[in-house]
Amino acid sequence: MAATVRINEYNTVSVTLTAGITNSNFGSSDTANMTAASFPITAGTNSFEKYQKLEVTAMGGSTSIGSLKVWYTGTLTGSDTFKTNARTSTYGGALTFVTPTQTTSTQASQTMPTAAPAVNLGIAGSLSTNLTAIGLSDYLCMQIAVNAATTAGATLTINWRYTEVA
Repeated sequence: MAATVRINEYNTVSVTLTAGITNSNFGSSDTANMTAASFPITAGTNSFEKYQKLEVTAMGGSTSIGSLKVWYTGTLTGSDTFKTNARTSTYGGALTFVTPTQTTSTQASQTMPTAAPAVNLGIAGSLSTNLTAIGLSDYLCMQIAVNAATTAGATLTINWRYTEVA
């Protein structure tokens, strides 16, 4: 039997947890499971940062979960940039949650990969650590910087991949 995993999102000053989110829509509000059309991002500004973690809620007979990879597929519009802390070369270590902001993120400073990268999201501050019981990944922080000439219409998919050992 496979492990049970879900993606959780963390929002607001008081670190509100939404467990098992249904979407990762970006917008002009610090809201989980949002309808993007209700919170459009003004051209020339940024989305609010999104803080998410992969959570293993049941091992299901597996002995280890690790090698986390995160990337996106789809096409940004104009000269938009999708930024993250999930680095593709060296790991910056685990992030500490800060109140999500719409200003340019200092937490999400790398370009999000557009294809499956090498391991790029840690567990307990390391890219080589595995979960051997229920637990959480490090924070994934993401933000979209929208160019002033952009028009609405980007559809992106955030992909998560991990290795599960039975």
